[in-house]
Amino acid sequence: MEELRDNLIVGLGNPLLDISAVVDDKLLKKYDLKPNDAILAEEKHMPVYQELVEKYDAEYIAGGSVQNSFRVAQWILRRPRVALFFGCIGKDEYGRILEERATASGVNAQYQRSSKNPTGTCAVLITGTQRSLCANLAAANDFSREALEQPSNVELLNQTEYVYVSGFFFTASFESVQYLCRTLLTSRTRTFLMNLSAPFVPMFYKDNLEEVLPLIDVLFGNETEAKALGKVLLNGEEDLVSIGKRLTDWRYTRGGDKKRVVIFTQGSDPVLLFADGCVREFAVHKLTADEIVDTNGAGDAFVGGFLAQFVQHRSLDTCIECGIWAAREIIKRSGCTFEGEPTFRSA
Repeated sequence: MEELRDNLIVGLGNPLLDISAVVDDKLLKKYDLKPNDAILAEEKHMPVYQELVEKYDAEYIAGGSVQNSFRVAQWILRRPRVALFFGCIGKDEYGRILEERATASGVNAQYQRSSKNPTGTCAVLITGTQRSLCANLAAANDFSREALEQPSNVELLNQTEYVYVSGFFFTASFESVQYLCRTLLTSRTRTFLMNLSAPFVPMFYKDNLEEVLPLIDVLFGNETEAKALGKVLLNGEEDLVSIGKRLTDWRYTRGGDKKRVVIFTQGSDPVLLFADGCVREFAVHKLTADEIVDTNGAGDAFVGGFLAQFVQHRSLDTCIECGIWAAREIIKRSGCTFEGEPTFRSA
């Protein structure tokens, strides 16, 4: 088993403060939003953040996909500072809240701080068990490669063995992703993991994805993200199994005789694992309607649970079992939150 230590895994992401509220369908229509979708805010969406605060019972929850996954992983690992996180926040109260929450969760958050923009926010509109995400990146967009090049951060990066990046981060600083690829991934001993994050990533950042995909050892996505990728990279392929199989060796350059591991989640349907030339299904035991509070953060929690086991060299079965368990735990609560001792036990 891998000995846990500081900065074992590094992540690049957009730290955001979630403004989360239960709303009706009218509000989604008002802002041209869809259930179970994730988009970047346009000018027409900007009033939604204040409206959630003024007219709904909104909660402020520390968010951002990679940061969420790392917070969940740290909760499960019970050993602080295993996860090293880079992102950009503003010099404001929202930024202070984010740093406080991330540090309390055990994440080693090395934020760059922007003087130009406030800390990013994400409107989380919950309708029933569905959630619609609308992110105003603000300061998160100001992250620069130069922050990673600072000697103190280079020293931290050199300690890492796992690199995790979300597709969301392509919109903020793709050159920072390129920097990590150049400086860290020349070593085959490091593992590169990536989350597709949202359908718009393969649709609008195809060139970026094509550039880094050959280096990705483990790829995560849900069914809609996978189909979006199949459409733009695999000649319109729509069958999830075919997409997963083709992606295991699509231009993969790091594995020698090995192939890429591909994992697709499907909500309450089985998780699909593509590894070692095989496709396997992992059942997701459905929660009752009374148990479901909020599906926001379920995908992030799945990755967090997976990572907590993966960095300890546990089997892929155990990693996925823990991911499913973590997602179920987060769905029972509002936002990507948790409390108490984790109770996961591998089958």
